[in-house]
Amino acid sequence: MRIMGLDYGSKTVGVAISDSLGYTAQGIEIVRRKAENKLRQTLARLEELIQEYEVEEIVLGFPKNMNNTIGDRAQKSLEFKEILEKRTGLPVTMWDERLTTVEADRTMAEGEIRREDRKLYVDKLAAVFILQGYLDFLSNQKQN
Repeated sequence: MRIMGLDYGSKTVGVAISDSLGYTAQGIEIVRRKAENKLRQTLARLEELIQEYEVEEIVLGFPKNMNNTIGDRAQKSLEFKEILEKRTGLPVTMWDERLTTVEADRTMAEGEIRREDRKLYVDKLAAVFILQGYLDFLSNQKQN
């Protein structure tokens, strides 16, 4: 069973996929969005990836505010969750993504990736952190 992790943003959607055993997350793509209020091409590409990787569940980053409230971006993510569930028929789990983009940027900086180049990959790496956090949670649940 593979799980897809998504970092949903106004301009891009970072995509990660788990291995078939559900242990590790790998970044596979950044879907570039033409406009924030247009999702048709984004959803079509995600559906292609779901088919290609035989995805059975989706984990969507939930960008809560640092004080745990739900702001505009988090509300848009909840709306995207509903659209994804209707369009794909798959369960979509919301996963707290606070600081994943910061962590992704820091990881790339430590890897000495130039600041200009980091912008090209940060969303994909953030999707990896979102999905890996969820996979680790599932693993811990099984152990307990």
